[in-house]
Amino acid sequence: MLELRHLRTLIALRDAGSLVEAAERVHLTQSALSHQIKDLEARLGNPLFQRKTRPVTFTRAGERLLTLADQILPQVRMAERDLARLAGDEQGRLHMAIECHSCFQWLMPTIDRFRNHWQEVEVDIPSGHNFDPLPALAREQLDLVITADPQPLPGVHYEPLFRYEGLLAVAKQHRLAEHGFVTPAQLADETLITYPVEHARLDVFSQFLDPAGLAPREVRTAELTIMMMQLVASGRGVCALPNWALTEYLERGYVKALPLGEQGVWSTLFAAIREESRELPWMEDFLRTARETSFAVLEGIKPA
Repeated sequence: MLELRHLRTLIALRDAGSLVEAAERVHLTQSALSHQIKDLEARLGNPLFQRKTRPVTFTRAGERLLTLADQILPQVRMAERDLARLAGDEQGRLHMAIECHSCFQWLMPTIDRFRNHWQEVEVDIPSGHNFDPLPALAREQLDLVITADPQPLPGVHYEPLFRYEGLLAVAKQHRLAEHGFVTPAQLADETLITYPVEHARLDVFSQFLDPAGLAPREVRTAELTIMMMQLVASGRGVCALPNWALTEYLERGYVKALPLGEQGVWSTLFAAIREESRELPWMEDFLRTARETSFAVLEGIKPA
């Protein structure tokens, strides 16, 4: 009568706050999700949440099932890990590289959670190597690469983690601060602050400026997000970052943010792994943990 998928659906509905976003998280259409919930409510003889509220408000019956889900689902996850260990698949190496300067906000808690359950897997983020991460993954020097710029390489699989919107951060007093969005032509008059990486790997160039045949007046680089925000807040330039990387600075009123174009620019962040690693239990668990942690700690992202 009551299945694990029902509990996972209710958790997704609670965390997402709406049917539309919950459906995306559990990889169902909104219609299929609504049907699943109505069917469960009919079986139980109780409504589980109040319609037309945002965020979703659960009934007493719904709250009771959420309590059950919070108790049962972690135990199921632990049992799955234990069974993988009993099958002898716990040994492994997870050396990774991150082509995303602001990814540590969700990656470090992901690694912490993963290590708690897979102590036998060697986890490391090697430094001091002068190589391109994705070719190094194919050569087995690395085991996973976080990237928003997938390349077609033999034997490499790209697992989507989540989608995010690129936003332009400007000073509160900036001439664009009250605009609804920014155009490529407007950005062509600005000093653009970026991380010190190739322009082709930055969405603001590859998806926004380059297609329009335009470039910023000047490009300035900074290593850390907080340095970029200080430069932007003091009026010395603008910068384009993922929406979730800007959340704390927007909440504190340091800067303002604008969509890139009227429709916005959305990208997908991937975990690149080798094909032979896809079915390793600990690799599957790391990817699942990464998704769960991302949606728990980041705002403004969507399922890939």
